[in-house]
Amino acid sequence: MSRIGKKPVPLPKGVTASIDGKTVKVKGPKGELQVTLVEEVDATLGDDGITLTPREGMERARPMWGMSRTLVSNLVTGVTQGFQTKLEIQGVGYRAAVEGKNLKLQLGFSHDVLYPIPAGIQVTSEKPTMLTVAGIDKQLVGQVAAEIRGYRKPEPYKGKGVRYAGEYVRRKEGKKK
Repeated sequence: MSRIGKKPVPLPKGVTASIDGKTVKVKGPKGELQVTLVEEVDATLGDDGITLTPREGMERARPMWGMSRTLVSNLVTGVTQGFQTKLEIQGVGYRAAVEGKNLKLQLGFSHDVLYPIPAGIQVTSEKPTMLTVAGIDKQLVGQVAAEIRGYRKPEPYKGKGVRYAGEYVRRKEGKKK
């Protein structure tokens, strides 16, 4: 039995939701998001919020129940607070700058990497070595942060590269004489 799926998703003040078949739409102060639920889970709108229930007789219903509730909860959190991920850049000469709708990364290659920032995402650079990726869609924020990190992952010998804030990089010992 899913403990997560049992709880209804509360709707704070200023947030409205509508359910059209398998599509759940949530509108709030930061914008509007929607998710299409899987066939095995039903959603209903009540006084206490959005309640999800698994369909009986389907084998995949129980595993999808908690996940579907979390997806709807992420919609509500996104339109009220938003999501953000911080990235750190370490290495001599490694830096980043936002230029219009592009992110310019200098990561030790022979050329600068230009990353086009997708719609709905804000990338800010407080310092040349610190980036913040923010937006209302949790999946898109995580995807953009992973793509930026993917250009130069932190290497284990000197720790150079792009890493998530607070990420621990296991260091290796170098060559011995």
